[in-house]
Amino acid sequence: MAEGKIIKALSGFYYVLSEGKVFQCRGRGVFRKQKITPLVGDYVVFQATGESEGYILEICERKNTLIRPPIANVEQAILVFSAVEPDFSPKLLDRFLVLVESKQIAPIIVVNKIDLMDSQTKQSIEQYVRDYQRIGYDVIETSTVTKEGIERLLSYLEGRISVVAGQSGVGKSSLLNALRPDLQLKTNDISTHLGRGKHTTRHVELLEIGGGLIADTPGFSALELDDIEIEELPLYFPEFRERSDKCKFRGCLHVAEPKCAVREAVEAGEIPSYRYENYLSFVEEMKERKPRYER
Repeated sequence: MAEGKIIKALSGFYYVLSEGKVFQCRGRGVFRKQKITPLVGDYVVFQATGESEGYILEICERKNTLIRPPIANVEQAILVFSAVEPDFSPKLLDRFLVLVESKQIAPIIVVNKIDLMDSQTKQSIEQYVRDYQRIGYDVIETSTVTKEGIERLLSYLEGRISVVAGQSGVGKSSLLNALRPDLQLKTNDISTHLGRGKHTTRHVELLEIGGGLIADTPGFSALELDDIEIEELPLYFPEFRERSDKCKFRGCLHVAEPKCAVREAVEAGEIPSYRYENYLSFVEEMKERKPRYER
């Protein structure tokens, strides 16, 4: 018996990395009977049946699971947003942050394409960077043209399983190519007609970059907050979480309750108003969805 980590799943085969060597494995029939699907990122026990082949016997307990992309045991998410083309979207970023925090995944915010900023955009982006850093997030500004921020981003990867996420056209593939030039992942210019990039990745694969493993995937294609209960939402806004014990009512939702420490902090300018507005829009979205038993 040997242990390893699934780094690629393709056409019914699972490619298991074990002690620097990759084994092409099949899953046991028992997994199909139990309706268990091995996922990229799974730690597994397998039996080698040759120099580079084998059978997966057991899937170890998972730390977390993402459905789209299908991957397990993710430790951090590199959330890539561009300064321009497409424009930086704090609302979309806050949605990503809520999703990854709900899965106990550490977020790294990357603001890409900083070489394309004019002076007005630069001023706006730098304010956003300060805001998110003050909350406690790691924020890295990058350019695949000037290579600014690339070394700093590399330092976050060692020994970790990461996913790269972000909307189309923000430069995810270009960033991966800058982090490891021999990859030569295909990228396309943004289609100005569609307003989005054309690059798509058909399967999930963990690539060795900077001493860690990164999922080459389009990132989260499902951005609904369906798995999060409305009472949990404030927990995924760190600046709300740290003030909630000062609210008058326990379980304060920070919407209309009296003597709410979060709303007071927004009014005092301690919490950016756009963060609070994004939070309120997520609350409304959750109120309007169907109860789970009706889905």
